[in-house]
Amino acid sequence: QVQLVESGGGLVQPGGSLTLSCAASGSIFTINDMGWYRRAPGKQRELVATITNGGSTKYADSVKGRFTISRDNAKNTVYLQMNSLKPEDTAVYFCNADIFNAFRGTSAYWGQGTQVTVSA
Repeated sequence: QVQLVESGGGLVQPGGSLTLSCAASGSIFTINDMGWYRRAPGKQRELVATITNGGSTKYADSVKGRFTISRDNAKNTVYLQMNSLKPEDTAVYFCNADIFNAFRGTSAYWGQGTQVTVSA
């Protein structure tokens, strides 16, 4: 009964910018950590950035200084602002959230993924 829906992916040239959004809906009591992960072709899924419900953030070294994660707790939404994009940022980006509800307690939920392609 919980859904995470991502949006904002697409094709962008190197050096360009994109903003990803992920909205959580359904049976939600509280949302703890939220984050973004990505899986590049032929590689394992990796952490991109996380944010606590208090606003503390962590980033992968490869995106520090270029990506910014933020959230709007009133809208149950997490964002990923991606600047100075590089071809190696090409991947499927997945939203993740640790959500507490009355049915399952605290569980990790994933979005369906959104493709980001950085190419000239």
